[in-house]
Amino acid sequence: MENKIQKISANLWFDKQAEEAAEFYTTIFHHSKIRRIIRYGKERHKIDGITEGTAMTVEFELEGQTFVALNGGPQFKFNEAISFIVNCETQTEIDYYWGKLSEGGDEKAQVCGWLKDKYGVSWQIVPSNLNILLSDPNPRKTDRVMKALLQTEKKIDMDALMRAYEEE
Repeated sequence: MENKIQKISANLWFDKQAEEAAEFYTTIFHHSKIRRIIRYGKERHKIDGITEGTAMTVEFELEGQTFVALNGGPQFKFNEAISFIVNCETQTEIDYYWGKLSEGGDEKAQVCGWLKDKYGVSWQIVPSNLNILLSDPNPRKTDRVMKALLQTEKKIDMDALMRAYEEE
């Protein structure tokens, strides 16, 4: 039995979709797996709609990071105060993650590289060099990049950011 536990893990509170969400996320990220599912037994808190045998927690891994999905009931919802950043090397990667994670999500929450997936979890799909572009010592470059970024209606266009950065 593998008992290695990551020191800090993100815990995601779902109403009843923890197992479904973990399966969804592990199909999107290439180096991913479901590690452990703990199911509710006879002894459990009274939670509307949670029955014996339903997943209580699902421990899963995305790109080496451990997450725990909890079926805890409807009292708490996700919001934009917490989001997960997906750093992408290419526009193809941005397009892939954007397309997969935004499928069925809240289209009104798609702005400037941010999206909300069908479970209400917020994601930022960004170029891996974004922080480098925004921290350049030349303030004209960083201002142009920030302006281009803020003009992004939904998914980030890496070429547009690079053109803004390289402009003279």
